Amino acid sequence: MTVSVSVTEKVTDTDTDTDTDMKYIRLIFPFLVTILLWRLSVPFWNPAGILAMIPIFYYSFIRPTPWFAPFAGIFCFLIDYRFDTLLFWTSLYCLFYAVNGLQNFVDLTRQKYDGALVFLGYFGAALLILALMGWNWTGLARAIWLFLWAGIWYMPFTSLSKRLLDD
Repeated sequence: MTVSVSVTEKVTDTDTDTDTDMKYIRLIFPFLVTILLWRLSVPFWNPAGILAMIPIFYYSFIRPTPWFAPFAGIFCFLIDYRFDTLLFWTSLYCLFYAVNGLQNFVDLTRQKYDGALVFLGYFGAALLILALMGWNWTGLARAIWLFLWAGIWYMPFTSLSKRLLDD
């Protein structure tokens, strides 16, 4: 004697709503976190919203996100505007974006530690250039502080991003 049992699972509307909500959150997270970090500019902790360079770098080079590059260019310009650097961050971003697009030797999406070392090299070189352009001890101390502060926040940001975006 054979008994067959059919089990059907009913999908509720709340399951699909939750999936839809998470889809939208994953879609807008890179843009919202960039806006948030730029807006949370405080002279000592986040001057000119410079911590927005973390998501700008991460979502442009390490985990490329569709339509993020023009957005990142705009926010680099806005960081320049607040930082009183005449197109420095914007031109550096565009130069790095072009060099990364033209070369095929180093794949930034497969770097160890979610590209932390590449970010620190990029950000450190930029801060060193800024410190040397207007040389004084205060500027050097500020550059060292920004380098350390951004380096401290890079890994927690990438961990949160990977968890939220299911990487």
